[in-house]
Amino acid sequence: MEKRATFGSTRVGLLFAVPILLLIFVFFYWPAGQALYWAFTLEQPWGGGNSFVGFQNFARLVQDPVYWNSIARSLVFGVGSTSIAMGFALVLALLTDRELAGSRIYKSVLIWPYAIAAPAIGLAFRFIMAPEAGLLANLNRIWPGVWNPALDGTDAMISVISAFSWKYVGYNFIFFLAALQSIPATLTEAAAMDGSGPLRRMRDIQLPLLMPTIFFLLVINITESFQDSFGIVDIMTLGGPARATELMVYKLYFDGFKGLDYSGAAAQSVILMLLVVALTIVQFRFIERRVHYK
Repeated sequence: MEKRATFGSTRVGLLFAVPILLLIFVFFYWPAGQALYWAFTLEQPWGGGNSFVGFQNFARLVQDPVYWNSIARSLVFGVGSTSIAMGFALVLALLTDRELAGSRIYKSVLIWPYAIAAPAIGLAFRFIMAPEAGLLANLNRIWPGVWNPALDGTDAMISVISAFSWKYVGYNFIFFLAALQSIPATLTEAAAMDGSGPLRRMRDIQLPLLMPTIFFLLVINITESFQDSFGIVDIMTLGGPARATELMVYKLYFDGFKGLDYSGAAAQSVILMLLVVALTIVQFRFIERRVHYK
């Protein structure tokens, strides 16, 4: 029989709930309400108040090709970083699950990157990928000018995608390894006795059983790519060169805190939230139906 914790007094339960509710209100509902207020108003040029303008801020964004470019870049960044982070994490988890020599050591090492703050990762990758002194500077010695994130937008996007993916490989690795180790060993052992090789067992047994985990990580990675990329972009490229890495979250920050367009930035935050919600709904609507939980 399932046992549940109960409180003899309603007042005691409320005392435990109030701190959490207060934190949620202060750090979520109140900022969200302020963003909605700013999105539908326009600050007076002389300060001292806001005037209601309806959907004018949103209409201005829809007509701005620069903003549409930031959306396209964010989608490229999200798809690229998610594919790389999940692909590498899955391969590493499959290798670790086989208990190869030294697996306990690199099992711990692979988790560490996720504990590093995004700005620190951005700074490290900025040095690693520097065209004049980084590791990739060797390419320029062989083919002069082939790699330069400071001038080439494609190189800059590759740099920020690589840094972001490296951070989330460790996060995905934890979930993939836990899911693999929850698969009954009798299934893979029986397949091995029937003559199935490692690749065949992975394709027919492990990957189908990993689908719930893959779907969960797909939703998380796509969402994080739109929200958690600011620190890396700010440290590595500042949105450049020529706006080549100006993702939605970075444009929101730049317009709001550098350009002092608070109303426009608030409207961008609302659009960003709606886009993330829409992508999540699409994933649940069209991808989850292919996932089997039993």
